Amino acid sequence: MTQHVSKNGFAPLAQLEAYWEALRGNRLMPNRSEIDPRGIEQALEFSFIVERIAPGIARLRIAGSHLSDLMGMEVRGMPLTSFITPSSRRQLSDILEEVFETPAICTLDLHSERNAGLPPLDARMVLMPLKSDLGDVSRILGALISVGDMGRSPRRFDISRSSLRPIVADASLPPVVKKKTPAAQRPIVKTPEPAFREPKVPFKSETPRRHAPYLRLVKSDD
Repeated sequence: MTQHVSKNGFAPLAQLEAYWEALRGNRLMPNRSEIDPRGIEQALEFSFIVERIAPGIARLRIAGSHLSDLMGMEVRGMPLTSFITPSSRRQLSDILEEVFETPAICTLDLHSERNAGLPPLDARMVLMPLKSDLGDVSRILGALISVGDMGRSPRRFDISRSSLRPIVADASLPPVVKKKTPAAQRPIVKTPEPAFREPKVPFKSETPRRHAPYLRLVKSDD
C-alpha cells in the first residue's frame, strides 16, 4: 500500500496545479508534450493523464501508484469514472466535458461511505486540460489523493462538491520562452568511397621505352 497523507496531505494537488500554471504562462493551457515527470516528483504517485475518447468519457493513459492502490489493480486503460460510484458517474462525465470544452480547471471533493470492512474515506481530485500534439484539447492532467485508512480495495467515491474555474489567457503575462540549445557544429565527414570502388592507379607500361619516337620512318625500295 502507498503511504497515506495526513490532514495537510492534499498539498500535492496545489503543487501540481502550480506546475501546470507555470507551464501555460499566458496561454490557455500547456501541451501534453511539455509535461515532465521530473517537475512533479512530489505529486507523481497521485497524478494521472487521461485522454478523451468520447463525449464524457476519458481513459487513463498514465496513472500513479496511489490510483492502482485504490482500485487494487493496474488502472491504465480504465475510464476515470471507475473511481466514482454509479450514482455520481454522470456528474463526473458532465464535469469532464466542461473541463475540455470551456476550458476549465475543476476540483472535486470525494467521499466514500463506511461499508462492511471498509472505513470511511475522503479524497480530492483536480482536473486540468492539456492540448494534444495535434492541437486539440483532448488530454487532462490530474491527481487523486485519499486521506485516511484505505481498507480493502477497490474504493469508489461519491462527489460531494465540485468547483469549476474557467481558464482565461492573460496577455499581460510574458510568454513562456523555451531556451534553444545552440546546435553543435557538425564535424566535417569525408564521403566514403562507394563499395567495390578501388583507388585510381596511374597506368604504367610493362615495357617502357624512354627514347622511343612517336613516329618512325620505314624505307622500302619495293
